[in-house]
Amino acid sequence: MSKFWNFIIVFLLILNSCSAQDQNNDKIYVNSRNDISNDSQLNQQLRKNNDDLYNSRQNSITKAIANSSPAIVGINVTEVRQVIVRDPFIDDPFFNQFFRRFYGDSPSRRTKNYEIRGLGSGFIISPDGYILTNHHVAGNASKIVITMTDGNKYDAEIIGSDMVSDVALLKIDAKKELPYIKLGNSDDIIIGEWVIAFGNPFGLFDINAKPTVTVGVISNDQINFLHEDQPYNRVYKGMIQTDAAISSGNSGGPLLNSLGEVIGMNTIIYSTAQGNKGAGSIGIGFSIPINRVKKIIELLKTKKVIDRDYYTGINVRQLDEQLARMIKSDNTEGVVVFGMQRNSPAEKTGLELGDIIIEVNGNKILTLDDYFIYAGDNQAGDTISLTILRNGKTLTKKLYLEPMPRR
Repeated sequence: MSKFWNFIIVFLLILNSCSAQDQNNDKIYVNSRNDISNDSQLNQQLRKNNDDLYNSRQNSITKAIANSSPAIVGINVTEVRQVIVRDPFIDDPFFNQFFRRFYGDSPSRRTKNYEIRGLGSGFIISPDGYILTNHHVAGNASKIVITMTDGNKYDAEIIGSDMVSDVALLKIDAKKELPYIKLGNSDDIIIGEWVIAFGNPFGLFDINAKPTVTVGVISNDQINFLHEDQPYNRVYKGMIQTDAAISSGNSGGPLLNSLGEVIGMNTIIYSTAQGNKGAGSIGIGFSIPINRVKKIIELLKTKKVIDRDYYTGINVRQLDEQLARMIKSDNTEGVVVFGMQRNSPAEKTGLELGDIIIEVNGNKILTLDDYFIYAGDNQAGDTISLTILRNGKTLTKKLYLEPMPRR
């Protein structure tokens, strides 16, 4: 009898244990189903975020374009150039003798003024109508017409321009507050980040008063090069390289980051071909960093012009192996003082023929272009620091940039 009751008790215990196990299994099933549901919601949210990022028509680029476009302007300029015209009859020896006999000595050359029309791009940087563009677009213009995106046209005055940095500051009087673009920080750019180039390629702005927009990335930065010109060389320092398409007519337009801030001014392109309307893009364009432009703006607002008319009194040549042997130097990098004017700033500062200039204001000088870039981007009255090699010793000289003597 006792065995029977023991069996019943054991059976009841087993039954209760199985029931508890079933309840636990039910809880595990419910929890598992909830976890699956939660995972599904998370995946859906992630999928939605990805769709918004990659498939949305409205993004940071389109918003930056919409906000900035009203501040882009087309620029049409008229420049008067004086050309020397030679008379083929008077220059001929026989006819020259004839004219002198009857009309006396008369100049065989005369000058004629030609009007040359050009175009470019610009952008408004303040509500009172200050506009930035390149010097090579409007710096020498006798008449400048600004076209806004609302179709209105205004005559612009040149506040100041600088050939060396290739920056010109213009102003229009619209008698109202104008849309403008915020200037960013070109020291904070990222190689590979998206950028937007605005402009007026081939004069397309004149067709519908809308700027052309191209998009690309920052390809490189801190690129220096020199463009030989008269009366001064153009010095391009710390340039931003981009593959956003820049063509003829884009000069002076802004380069924006995805936040809609100006980080550069479109200026130079490399092109393999050029037609009668200008050169097209091959994906290699350069913009002046906006931090450099900011410094020029402040100088132009106060001085109207930056005095680049100075001289050093030295003639330099690229140091190569042959020249190094001639001056008995083991160094093959830098530029050599090859000629010097009497009583010039260079002579007064103690420079000597054969000195090798290896640094200007702390910047290494490896080529002739390096020297002209760092020595050329200064003003009359500045003092520059030259690090030189002389007889195997390193010396530092302070060279005062005297204003060019006036005749």
